[in-house]
Amino acid sequence: LIHYCEPRRVWLGNGGKAHVALQVDVGDATSVATLINKVRSQFQTPLSIVVNCAGVAKMSSVKNMPEEDYDHQLRVNLKGTFLVNQAAVKAMLVSKVPEAAIVNIASILGKCGLANAAAYAASKGGVIAFTKSLAQELAGTNIRVNALLPGVTQTPMLDCMTEDNLKALIGSVPTKRLARPEEVADAAAYLCSPRSSYITGTSMEVAGGWFA
Repeated sequence: LIHYCEPRRVWLGNGGKAHVALQVDVGDATSVATLINKVRSQFQTPLSIVVNCAGVAKMSSVKNMPEEDYDHQLRVNLKGTFLVNQAAVKAMLVSKVPEAAIVNIASILGKCGLANAAAYAASKGGVIAFTKSLAQELAGTNIRVNALLPGVTQTPMLDCMTEDNLKALIGSVPTKRLARPEEVADAAAYLCSPRSSYITGTSMEVAGGWFA
């Protein structure tokens, strides 16, 4: 899922199969429903895998945080997770796919917190709890739900941090480096694959030992 991306069809060299980027506001139920309907209309294969990775972050102390910044992070990170999961589960149950998997991208901060990231950490902590609850709710069905908890990852989201703060953050990670996006993607691919068929309701850390 791509949050506010220009709709386009691209070819990524995956055996000639088309990949489609569709615009979606994950915090709006109508937009999410439209996304699911477009996926259903453009592909013959029923929806069976969802990796929910839309997210926003803004560093601020609680004392100085504008209410709208808090609301925006909760809207995208937590409400968006609810809406995407809800729509996906409905579609999967209707189509009766034999195996299905949902992976919600949370954060290690949802488990451990971080100064000046209270809203972000709260939203991701909510994603972890939501994922565990939904996995229990769907136990006995063919739908597995898991969460990934990345650590400090090399993405544009780090642009909200000062250089000094970022260096200090990296220094606190036992591996002394940022996670690469493909390392997180590989973990998500595993949780979506039949190799993880007995794994549901878990929170897999991809954090280089941070807060272990």
